[in-house]
Amino acid sequence: MDLIVLPICIEPALAGSVVVIPYVGTILGGLAPGELIVIHGSVPDDADRFQVDLQCGSSVKPRADVAFHFNPRFKWSGCVVCNTLEREKWGWEEITYEMPFQKGRPFEVVIMVLKDKFQVSVNKKHLLLYNHRISLGRIDTLGIYGKVQIKSIEFVSNGEMPDGLQFAVPFVGKLDSALHPGCTVAIKGEVNKNPKSFTINLKSSDSKDIALHLNPRLKNKVFVRNSYLNDSWGEEEKDVADFPFSPGMYFEVIIFCDAHQFKVAVNGVHTLEYKHRFKQLEKINLLEVTGDVQLLDVRSW
Repeated sequence: MDLIVLPICIEPALAGSVVVIPYVGTILGGLAPGELIVIHGSVPDDADRFQVDLQCGSSVKPRADVAFHFNPRFKWSGCVVCNTLEREKWGWEEITYEMPFQKGRPFEVVIMVLKDKFQVSVNKKHLLLYNHRISLGRIDTLGIYGKVQIKSIEFVSNGEMPDGLQFAVPFVGKLDSALHPGCTVAIKGEVNKNPKSFTINLKSSDSKDIALHLNPRLKNKVFVRNSYLNDSWGEEEKDVADFPFSPGMYFEVIIFCDAHQFKVAVNGVHTLEYKHRFKQLEKINLLEVTGDVQLLDVRSW
């Protein structure tokens, strides 16, 4: 198992047909928190820029408002510019100088719709956050323009967003059942805006032992894993291909327990494996979350 994701429902998509650029299409039913827009495409060798716009209608004259303008630009070292157009006037630009797109290469853009912002990842890696300046309820059109080739567009439902009112941090709660091979624990939350670190622990209620200690340290971008057994910490594990957390971002951590190890995914992307050091899995019955996060939901099955 290389990838662990929560069940999702894929609505009718444009996959399998040619997407002609410029593309302007209606978003059936509008957008709601928890939905994803997944765009697969590639950047031509001669590209200078392209844009993905979440629009309020498709009017050209006067030009429809654009709630979210996502605009990779390839001149010089490259950047991604985000903005909002209201009454035919652009607001202030938010510029990200990390350029995840490469000319001549394919890409996957995922725009996650949250209640107060959009969260964008490119090629499975978090890129940016953009706070809503226009209400979600007004967005009904997707536009894609510029020098880009689009293979597919999908609208994915990821379920209703939890409100998080019932989960204060630090949090300690009992799992629905003691841990066993095949068991999954899901933690949904949001990283604070100025975080140092946070911790997710799977532990036993009848001792101080911590079977799995997950400790993302955002200042240094280090993802520490460890176990606390017999009153002492073991050797830390730190290697990950990409550090998956950023300040302010929404996350879903999925911990899957198999017979020999834990497998951990963040926002649907397999991130790490951790071999069991605490062998009595049936004694692991508590989840603890501490640190610089807002906890939105906890589930186990």
